[in-house]
Amino acid sequence: MGKNSDRPAGTRQLKVARELQRDLAEIIRSKGMAAFGGCMVTVSEVRISPDLSVAKVFVSIFPSDKAAGVMQILEEEKRTLRGELGHKVASQLRIVPELDFYLDTTLDYAEHIEELLKK
Repeated sequence: MGKNSDRPAGTRQLKVARELQRDLAEIIRSKGMAAFGGCMVTVSEVRISPDLSVAKVFVSIFPSDKAAGVMQILEEEKRTLRGELGHKVASQLRIVPELDFYLDTTLDYAEHIEELLKK
């Protein structure tokens, strides 16, 4: 392995992150809005550590005023979600990454800027 040995890992990281995003979105969608207090939960991005052991999962929640409650539900369901994810990625990954959920506020920020510009 030469100096470029980091590059394939970076590419693999991106591929794994995209696959995890798709799979988690499907798992969350399959649970339905009722499981999240009637809110719509969207997996907007997944960032995975270089060793593929930890996935930072960014979620958008609508309506955003119920975000705290939904984040609590996601924290409580983290183990179950990781287990379901494990069944989906078992053939591709040796270990299923730990899931850390973060609220993606970019939509709220964009909405706020839009409101400011209207004034």
